[in-house]
Amino acid sequence: MNKGYLILEDGSKYEGNFFGKETESNGEVVFNTGMTGYPESFTDPSYAGQILTLTFPLIGNYGVPGNEKDRYGIKKNFESDDIHIKGLIVTEYCKKPNHWNKKQTLDAWLKEHNVPALSEIDTRALTQKLREKGTMLGKIVRDVSSNFKFHDPNKDNLVASVSIKKPKIYKGGKKKVVLIDCGCKFNILRSLLKKNVTVIRVPWNYDFFETKEKFHGIFISNGPGDPGMLTETHSILKKAIRSNVPVFGICLGAQLLGIAAGAKTYKLKYGHRAQNQPCMEINSRRCFITAQNHGFAIRKNSLPRGWETWFVNANDKTVEGIKHKTKPVSAVQFHPEATPGPTDTNYLIDEFIKSL
Repeated sequence: MNKGYLILEDGSKYEGNFFGKETESNGEVVFNTGMTGYPESFTDPSYAGQILTLTFPLIGNYGVPGNEKDRYGIKKNFESDDIHIKGLIVTEYCKKPNHWNKKQTLDAWLKEHNVPALSEIDTRALTQKLREKGTMLGKIVRDVSSNFKFHDPNKDNLVASVSIKKPKIYKGGKKKVVLIDCGCKFNILRSLLKKNVTVIRVPWNYDFFETKEKFHGIFISNGPGDPGMLTETHSILKKAIRSNVPVFGICLGAQLLGIAAGAKTYKLKYGHRAQNQPCMEINSRRCFITAQNHGFAIRKNSLPRGWETWFVNANDKTVEGIKHKTKPVSAVQFHPEATPGPTDTNYLIDEFIKSL
């Protein structure tokens, strides 16, 4: 393996060994504390524009599964058709994985998708720095003597790059749900189809209120980047709130719904990315372990009259869910559909379907 370097915008340098595609890459350096689930995480569109640090010390030991599809024609083992991370940072890479479902190595898969990775990095020290100073822009390079120009992906409309380009219908039952694709994970789509509904998947800026298509519910997906940039989606969701149609959002969908309602969002210091995030439902005081992947949040106490905070993060008390007091409109910051992660909050999707 050849030497490579991770350079941070504060001037920090971390030397490691290349695997995957030996190429340079810019991105926002973030960390994930999950122990498993890297095939699902790397293909999650919410990671677009980010160089991902995994804190679990050994990565790649179960390889990468195949491209098998389920009965809906959706890939079983991945959350999209592409890898969306801009780069990968690990402590130790396992060159010889062993698993019954392995089809290739992580190294080969990353090469196939032109994604660079570095091993032999002290990810504990790197994560401590990111926790103390916050997420930083970074670059994976071959030569530390070069002049470095960093690019902030949050200044780009990342959602436009990962959303579908035109509507697509997945036929199911009589009830129809509009799925606003802001970077939708496959398991969100699968979770809806399992409930025997027809899904109308539309681009992030597609105003379905202007069409003659009838629908019974609106679902807002996850996605990458700054929710404040998506003004076209804000306008569509304002119409959704004014209607009496049930609305449910996940992750970026929660932030977008919050903005449409009149709340404010802000960038978290280092975000929530893992399958082990504890969230508490305020009314019941029940705590759930959830899967999360987001860098922005709804500002506490910015919700207008008629809305309430539904869930909070048990660690830092940030807003993890909102809902309208009288209308069937709600959203959560975490991922009830999991993949990877616990399925403790799957029931929230069931409740949405029952409200149609």
